[in-house]
Amino acid sequence: MEKELLWRATGRGSKRQSTSTFHEVLDHKKHHHKEWITVDILNKIQERRNKKAAINTSRTRAEKAKAQAEYAEVNKQVKRSIRTDKRKYVEDLATTAEKATREGNMRQLYDTTKKLSGNRRKPEQPVKSKGGRGNHQHLRQQNKWVEHFEELLNRTAPPNPPNIEAAPTDLPINIGPPTIEEISMAIRQIKSDKAAGPDNVPPEALKADVAATAKILHILFNKIWDEEQVPKDWKEGLLIKIPKKGDLSNCDNYRGITLLSISGKSLQQGIVKQDEGLRRRPTS
Repeated sequence: MEKELLWRATGRGSKRQSTSTFHEVLDHKKHHHKEWITVDILNKIQERRNKKAAINTSRTRAEKAKAQAEYAEVNKQVKRSIRTDKRKYVEDLATTAEKATREGNMRQLYDTTKKLSGNRRKPEQPVKSKGGRGNHQHLRQQNKWVEHFEELLNRTAPPNPPNIEAAPTDLPINIGPPTIEEISMAIRQIKSDKAAGPDNVPPEALKADVAATAKILHILFNKIWDEEQVPKDWKEGLLIKIPKKGDLSNCDNYRGITLLSISGKSLQQGIVKQDEGLRRRPTS
C-alpha cells in the first residue's frame, strides 16, 4: 500500500510538472480567424468597421450618404480579397497534396486532405449487439464496446502451447536500470506528432530538452528498479477505435489502437537498448 501511494505521488508529480511547464511555455493553440485570412484582409475588415461606425455617427444626410458609399466600396474590396485569398489557399493545399502523394508522405497527405474537406465530422455510427439489434443509448453503446474489446483482447490460452527448450547456458544479460545515455537515445527515437497517453504528456514535451528529460527519467527509472513498481498511468492505456471498411454498425469492422504513456515507452526502449549489443553478438 505504501509503495502504491509512493508511485501515485511520484507519477502525478512528474505528470503535473511536465504538463504545467508545457502549457506555460507553449500555451494552447488559438484560432482567431480562417487560415486564408491574411493581414491585408484583416486591415480591410477593420477599415470596414470604421466606415460602418462613420455611418452611425453621421450628423447630416449628406455625411451619411457619403459614409454609406465608402462603406459599400470597402465591403466589395473585402469580399473580393477574401475570395482571391481563399482560392489561392486552396490551390496551395492542392499543390501540397500532390507533392505529398509523389513523395509518399501519407501523414502530410492526410492532413492536407482533411483541411481541403473542411474537417467535417460524421456523427458516430451506433453499433449493434451480437444478435444484430441496434441500440442508440449512449451508456449501452459503451457497454457494447467494452464487451467487444474484452472478448477480442482476452483470448483463452492455446490448447497445445509450444514447447520451448531452456537455453543450455545463461546469457550475460544486463539486469540493471537503463543509463542516462540509453534513455537519451530512447527519447530521440520516439516519433513526434503522436497522441499522448493517459498521463497527457506528448512526445514533444520529452524531446524539447533531451538532456534534462533523461536525467529526470533516470531518477524515476532507478526508483522503479528498486521498488519494482511503476506509476499507475503507465499500466493504463486509452483505447481508440478506428473504422475499417464495411458496415460500421458492426463492432468487428473497427480496429483498436491503445495510446500508452510516452514516458513508459521510453523505459521500454531503454531496456531494448541494453540488449541490442547482446543480440548482435555472434553466437558460436
